[in-house]
Amino acid sequence: MTESGKETPHAPLIPAPLLEMQDIGISFGGVPALRSANLSVAAGEVHALIGQNGAGKSTMIKILTGAYRRAAGSVRFEGREVDFRTPKQAREAGISTIYQEINLVPFRSVAENIFLGREPRRFGLIDWRAVQQRASALLESFGLQIDVKKPVGRYSTAIQQMVALARAVSSDAKMVIMDESTSSLDEREVELLFTVVRKLRDDGRAVIFVSHRLDELYALCDRVTVMRDGQTVAQSTMAEMDKLQLVTTMLGRTLAAVVQEDTASREANLARRGKQAIAASQLSAHPKVSDVSLEVHAGEAVGLAGLLGSGRTETMRLMFGADPLERGSLSIGGAAVTLKSPQDAIARGLAYLTEDRKGEGIVPELSVRDNLTLVCLRTLAKNGVVDVKKQQAIVDRFIASLGIKLRSADQPIRELSGGNQQKVLLARWLAAEPSLLLLDEPTRGIDVGAKADVAKVVRELRDAGLAVLLSASELEELTAVADRAVVIRDGRTVAELTGAEMSETAIMDAIAYGSEGHSQLVEAAHAAHIEDALEGDRHGT
Repeated sequence: MTESGKETPHAPLIPAPLLEMQDIGISFGGVPALRSANLSVAAGEVHALIGQNGAGKSTMIKILTGAYRRAAGSVRFEGREVDFRTPKQAREAGISTIYQEINLVPFRSVAENIFLGREPRRFGLIDWRAVQQRASALLESFGLQIDVKKPVGRYSTAIQQMVALARAVSSDAKMVIMDESTSSLDEREVELLFTVVRKLRDDGRAVIFVSHRLDELYALCDRVTVMRDGQTVAQSTMAEMDKLQLVTTMLGRTLAAVVQEDTASREANLARRGKQAIAASQLSAHPKVSDVSLEVHAGEAVGLAGLLGSGRTETMRLMFGADPLERGSLSIGGAAVTLKSPQDAIARGLAYLTEDRKGEGIVPELSVRDNLTLVCLRTLAKNGVVDVKKQQAIVDRFIASLGIKLRSADQPIRELSGGNQQKVLLARWLAAEPSLLLLDEPTRGIDVGAKADVAKVVRELRDAGLAVLLSASELEELTAVADRAVVIRDGRTVAELTGAEMSETAIMDAIAYGSEGHSQLVEAAHAAHIEDALEGDRHGT
């Protein structure tokens, strides 16, 4: 216990590992997803597995649990080499996984869900009394007293997480993998879940804990493995790695690697920016957004920074009317508005490029032409009939201006590369002539050349007077485009950086520590800029 009374992670002396994954490799379509990745977990510890989206965490877990077959490396569990070919084999060996989307049968009882497929029997029949008694006893050992005869779907998400944990324990799991299990829980529910996880640890079970919430990692976990770009880049005890080190390791950017920002250019952009395009004040929607405030002006690009899971996407969806706002307010062009749907947002000049290109962006079986003009079809139609010439003119203009590579505007959009699909989606919104463009991870899943093209287009749109709010995991991309940065952490605005303050270092510091103490690194950034300027003068540059 600390002086404040809060429980600290227990720091075990690590024995021979219960799990050891060495030099794991796998490729998809010739592209490496994991390269010589490693993971070592002992019994009786809570082990954090972290990394940005695409770092390889999920692939590593799927290889361990038999969902994927590794192409290289070895896996040892309980001291012997294993090669699980199905998730069922992994479960039978004592490895249980609890995913973010809870895999329970909502209309079946709590007791049935815990022992589904493993019900105790008597005279060849299921002994329902024993099922219920064992389920009640197991949950009571977690400090949870509920009616196990009720359908599990009637209980809260937190209770359902407990039921999933109880199912894992009842199957004698030696290792429990928890993948973003707290993402939809409030603080009280998270602490309840943590109490159970600590009990599992103290009972000698291993827990692999996947989360992007830094405070949770330090409150619960004993050791951490950090992955980046399909490789293991760090393994450490939590006590030996502070938050800033953790963030910089995840992002692959060190303090020494920070590039001098063009402060004068940013300040010039801010000086000529136009009127306020949108202002969000204290936006809140449980569980991902609790207090976000920001504003964007015409002729400027604002970067929305934060780790995966910080609430960036959810904030943009609230601003676009895609999700209901519980508290807070929005104003567009200085006038208060209530957006009940994306249609309301579009009518007021907003456009939203989603991060989920395949799931929420493209209509894969439709042509490039139809995908590109989807939003502006009403303006192209007269008496319900689309003016094909006008449509073609728009398509031709954006294919040329954005450099979209395709065989024909009539080919299905699914046949284009990811980068060209993204350009079509960007063209779709630009064809609607918006005043504010919300871009959520616009360069995710596209190649380096396409990323540069998208960044160039965003800068040109900003310079032409469009207001842009850009969310990005890659800080190098964000600082290359944005004039200001708004940093959010755990659903709250914790910093706003501009001018000489705005650097990858300062953003990482704000992500790691919130609003407490990023001033020291901001001062260091100022000093670095001054020193670089003096060095340039000495050499006549």
